[in-house]
Amino acid sequence: MQLIFVGGEHTPLNLPEGITTLGAAADATVVLAQPGIAPVHARIERHGERVQLQPLAEPVRLNGNLVRDAIVVKAGDTIEFASVRCRMVKDAAVEDEERSTRMRAAVPRYVLRGVSGPIFGRSFGVTGSLTLGRQADCDICIPLSEISRKHARLKPAPDGVLVEDLDSANGTYINGKRVHDGVLKPGDELALDTVRFRLLAPGAENSAPAVASTSRRPHALRIAVLVVLAVVLALLIARSVGAL
Repeated sequence: MQLIFVGGEHTPLNLPEGITTLGAAADATVVLAQPGIAPVHARIERHGERVQLQPLAEPVRLNGNLVRDAIVVKAGDTIEFASVRCRMVKDAAVEDEERSTRMRAAVPRYVLRGVSGPIFGRSFGVTGSLTLGRQADCDICIPLSEISRKHARLKPAPDGVLVEDLDSANGTYINGKRVHDGVLKPGDELALDTVRFRLLAPGAENSAPAVASTSRRPHALRIAVLVVLAVVLALLIARSVGAL
């Protein structure tokens, strides 16, 4: 936890474990020489992530409210020691780690990307049950007459996305095959009549084509070598026949 002095009265303080004193006295941990500051104005005690503020003189305010007894403070709280205003924040390293964790958690396991029709280029994270259809209250609304009001439902599963056709008029298809129930796997195509989607697995979608390309390259090279050898052999045979 870090204490930021809004007016620059002191450099930002990374609160150590144990007790930190704030006041006008020369032996205070944080020396504040501003008007209204008592020799030992307050004490802050930290144990792990728990931080407690103990006022020892007045005024001390937490989020604008006068406090006289010990109180727990959290990241984001504002503390005032007379005219000195501070803000409690988390350490930058902790904030970065939490932000990274939130970003990872926010990335859905499966993403449905539109490849035709009015949803072309749009992506939809499949993090729970999704209803697709023409009706405005569908999770993925496709405003086309050939799409039923409630056309299909998707649910994420460990090995892909479960697809359920909701008795649509024009059908639901996985890789060109009409289904009532089925499993959509990364790379598969889902079609609702003429409207098509492709299922992607974020982070894995860019690696598969690279592997396929790498596997095709040696094969193409072998074919090119064989063609060159065949041409050379044909030229040698033609030369031999002409010599005769």
